Amino acid sequence: MSFSVAGKTAIVTGAANGVGLAIARHLADAGANVMFADKDETSLRAELGDIVDDKGNIRYFAGDLRENLAVANLLSATLDAFDQVDILVNGARQVVRTSPLDPNDESMSVMLNQNLLSSLKLSQLVARRMIKQGKDSDKPCIGTIVNLSSIAAQRTQSELMAFSVSCAALDQMTRSLAVSLAPERVRVNAVAFGSVMSASLQDYLRENPDHRDAILSATPQGRIAGPKEVAEAVQFLASDSSAFVTGEILTVDGGRSLIDAVSTSLH
Repeated sequence: MSFSVAGKTAIVTGAANGVGLAIARHLADAGANVMFADKDETSLRAELGDIVDDKGNIRYFAGDLRENLAVANLLSATLDAFDQVDILVNGARQVVRTSPLDPNDESMSVMLNQNLLSSLKLSQLVARRMIKQGKDSDKPCIGTIVNLSSIAAQRTQSELMAFSVSCAALDQMTRSLAVSLAPERVRVNAVAFGSVMSASLQDYLRENPDHRDAILSATPQGRIAGPKEVAEAVQFLASDSSAFVTGEILTVDGGRSLIDAVSTSLH
């Protein structure tokens, strides 16, 4: 495959389930050493089972990355296992519904801490490590960071206000870090995706079957993406094939963000 990540070491957060798990598995299958990171140790153990050993290319780390100590311990565990880190995928994210007019609603703080600040802290720490280990390298890119965002950053649904704001902030963080780290040869990009058929979406659609038709009608390609399609986009951004790409928000949504939800004549 031209988008090779073989021999590289990746940290993937949010890797216990859903899109994060699909990305971590995909990178491992493509030959990367992968640290699966999540606060849900039970799910990590259940998903990885007996494939984790001292000689393989998969390890896992359980910890709450909103805590500074957990962030530092994650990097240390990765270096202990694989000696280096070349790729960081910030995939740990949460969706909380918001009551926009309720002064006691704390969803904004929750979303900013989970979806933005924890990714920023880990990115800063990992970037410093990438710079240190790449100081004697003549490669044009010594490390890459990929953030998982959402088309919600550009859309408006009042009940998703906090999530949308956190994604918009994450997009801007991506661009800002890309500019700051470009002289250090560390690239920073994001993948913003629409509806993806994760386990959680499958469960939701079973309880709300009409929502499937709403998604399909709002998506020009007329289907819901599989997690692997997001994973492949991440692999491209993590590979040397995208060595001159930084600060980009790659949209993977089947065209959903391109159209107006109201279909009407312009006359």
